[in-house]
Amino acid sequence: MPDDPTILATSGGVTPGTRTMLEFGPLVHHAVDLSGAHGRRPRVMYVGTAIGDQEFHAHRMFEAARVAGFALTELRLFPMPNLEDIEPSMLEQDVIWVTGGSVANLLAVWRVHRLDEILRRVWQSGVVLAGVSAGSICWFQGGCTDSFGPELEPVTNGLGFLPYANGVHYDHEERRRPTIHRLVAEGTLGETLCTDDGVGLHFRGTELVEAVAECGGAAAYRVSIVDGAVDEQRLPTRRLG
Repeated sequence: MPDDPTILATSGGVTPGTRTMLEFGPLVHHAVDLSGAHGRRPRVMYVGTAIGDQEFHAHRMFEAARVAGFALTELRLFPMPNLEDIEPSMLEQDVIWVTGGSVANLLAVWRVHRLDEILRRVWQSGVVLAGVSAGSICWFQGGCTDSFGPELEPVTNGLGFLPYANGVHYDHEERRRPTIHRLVAEGTLGETLCTDDGVGLHFRGTELVEAVAECGGAAAYRVSIVDGAVDEQRLPTRRLG
């Protein structure tokens, strides 16, 4: 278990499989490495709130875990929590992996079940928090999302574990970059850390340690106001594996 609270916020991690529908890519394996799990099967909890706890996707995640050699536990909140004691179950994990989907719905449902409070304690205990897309934005103050409709809109009520906003799939949709720039220029979002598809941001506490990528050419970026104008800086990004 890492000495400091650890988050790996990504725009990747789960890829199409060869003999299974899904496989865990280098970013998920990196999250496990950060947890320090050695000499036994890593314990990973899958949280699918952002897609309404779809059973078919959970099944595919269990297949991916079998191939990777992970012991997977699922947390479902629909129609009721499947775990009697959520916090103790989370504290037994090495990694909590949150999938993508609707970050707005995820945050609302989590708060109803007090997962915002539970996850903060779990994070502070040393369990690695990680995820993709909605499962990345949730750890920040906010970001931009299509949770409300086809047009990208701001979300500003993230859990706030990290003192930044977050932009995901930065290179995947042409609307992402200009929307982030506009929201930062307006002051709707503060300093925003963004990831191309296949890139993750590793935080120790609230400090960005490094950006890592599971594919070539992808990068991370810092978008902020410098001298009254929006400034975008490409961050050094280390290729995994």
